[in-house]
Amino acid sequence: MRVSSEQFLSRLSGRTKLAPLYVLYGAEALLTLEAADALREAARQAGYTEREVLSAEQGFDWNSLVMSGSNLSLFASQRLMELRIPTGKPGLEGSRAIEAFVQRLPQDTVTLITLPDIDWQGQKSKWFVALEQKATMIESRAVERVDLPQWIAGRLARQKQQAEPEALEFLADQVEGNLLAAVQEIRKLALLLPEGIIRYEQVKDCVLDVSRYNPFQLADAIHEGNALRIDRILDGLKAEGEAPPLILWVLANEIRQVMRAAGKTDCGRAMPQKKEQQLARTGRRHSTQSLRAALLQAARIDRMIKGLNNGDPWLGLKQLASAIAAKQILKDAA
Repeated sequence: MRVSSEQFLSRLSGRTKLAPLYVLYGAEALLTLEAADALREAARQAGYTEREVLSAEQGFDWNSLVMSGSNLSLFASQRLMELRIPTGKPGLEGSRAIEAFVQRLPQDTVTLITLPDIDWQGQKSKWFVALEQKATMIESRAVERVDLPQWIAGRLARQKQQAEPEALEFLADQVEGNLLAAVQEIRKLALLLPEGIIRYEQVKDCVLDVSRYNPFQLADAIHEGNALRIDRILDGLKAEGEAPPLILWVLANEIRQVMRAAGKTDCGRAMPQKKEQQLARTGRRHSTQSLRAALLQAARIDRMIKGLNNGDPWLGLKQLASAIAAKQILKDAA
């Protein structure tokens, strides 16, 4: 069974009978930490007072997993056993050990396996499939910008506060890409403002801009056709000292992927369905000519970055991003 970390937290209570195996994985470290802490507390309340932690670092002896699973507890009748795999890649020996372990889960033990984000190819591996067949899979999904206002509203509700839609959108803009800081800002609202309805003017005076961006969020904003968010992300990347060549690479790569998705070049490799939908939506806003003009503009920006052409690379990046989003026509597109 797969659940999100938020669903897991909402369902977990002192009366919940714990499953023998949980797997916690995903892109958002804060949500992973919260879910793991909640499970540890639930296990403690349920009488799992002994705790054993195994960390599969380089050189880890996978036989210790099998031995720990077969050993009876010396100090308590129930225990919590944690296996942490920081790389998310157990290797051949580890894969076999995990597959064997899940077939004979230890009695009177709750096992928590913690992983980083696992891509769609990794989720097809034999060891991951073996876990999925036996475990409660808890995914700490990154909270995307479109879902962020609702996520913030849920957090505010826990502290008996409600924010106006305008206030939620403002909060989302201020904390995007920085969930740890988002939680801190939300908790600050509980200290500064009373329970009940929170107005936009109150939030604006209390919340700092702690947003953090990466070039791949820029790609999402482009496919959304959100010109304001494109400008905001590029301004943020510039302020954070992000290297223009990486941003340009992301933009040029998006253009090529749009061309492939729209059938304007040879097909590339398969990709997740959501990404295919984004590319197809952007492709419908373009002609072959406009996409080729965008690639030519990318080449000009590359020369600007290298000092071979005059011009501001950051202004060029804004113009190119807007053009891919079909919010601006490049001069050479005609």
